[in-house]
Amino acid sequence: MRFRNAILFVALAVAWGSAFTAIKAGLEYFPPILFAALRYDLAGLLMLGYAVYATDQWVPKGRTDWIVVGISGTLMIAAYHIFLFVGEQGTTSAAAAIVVSLSPILTTGFARAFLPDERLTTLGIVGLLVGFVGVGVLSNPDPGNLLDPRTVSLVLVFLAATSFALGSVLTRRFDDNLEIETMEAWSMLLGAVLMHGISFGAAESMADVQWTAEAVLALLYLVVVASALGFLIYFDLLERLGPIEINLVSYAAPVVAAATGLLFLGETPTVYTGVGFTCILIGFGLLKRDALRNEVARFNGTPNRGD
Repeated sequence: MRFRNAILFVALAVAWGSAFTAIKAGLEYFPPILFAALRYDLAGLLMLGYAVYATDQWVPKGRTDWIVVGISGTLMIAAYHIFLFVGEQGTTSAAAAIVVSLSPILTTGFARAFLPDERLTTLGIVGLLVGFVGVGVLSNPDPGNLLDPRTVSLVLVFLAATSFALGSVLTRRFDDNLEIETMEAWSMLLGAVLMHGISFGAAESMADVQWTAEAVLALLYLVVVASALGFLIYFDLLERLGPIEINLVSYAAPVVAAATGLLFLGETPTVYTGVGFTCILIGFGLLKRDALRNEVARFNGTPNRGD
């Protein structure tokens, strides 16, 4: 399909953008780290079953395969979600998505350090900076009160974005033969085990969970749509596009998070939201200019000469 990558990109943005709203809703009923662990207990088992059905190798083999699973499970599952779920207790779903949208910038820095073949042009760097300005406008920090609970929460979400960006780059340093489904399943299960351990250390308990219909709905949405389906799309696009381009989904996710937060949680966007989103979209356009030009050329039936 000609627009396969674009369609998957939009689907991933919707799945992960709305996940911020589902997390915020579910935190009313679950302790944060236990909530994340339960999410990946179920998602990991679901994906492992799918890996058994869809692949010839549903168990990692060899040292390299397990290293990739270890990196992904530790950084992209456990660390990312612990910081995100704890951090989102003190901020809105849209604000959390905005901070996570820093991950393309962070990924670029890590890629330059660990993947010498990953480079951006000058105009691409300008696009990243414009996107960063948009994130700053949306966040609208108060310089006189940087240690308030909201700021601390946003710092935790920033650490989540850092963990995910680093993990997405480091996994590409290893030439493994793992099927996407297998890596996803075992990474989720490893991440769930790590999160249960930290949840226990933080004195969280199943007795603290309020099993309402809303709680179950939030958990199932995160398991099926944001986790199993979302990560399957992510790893597929990661192989096709590389860590810099695929992490641009973080620029689209805040749009979805703002819309779903308004619709389901009554989180009202401010004027900073409109200005920030405009900057982010401009930055995205600069970064994806070649891909957009190629799509336009194919749509018009004319060859693209490139730069």
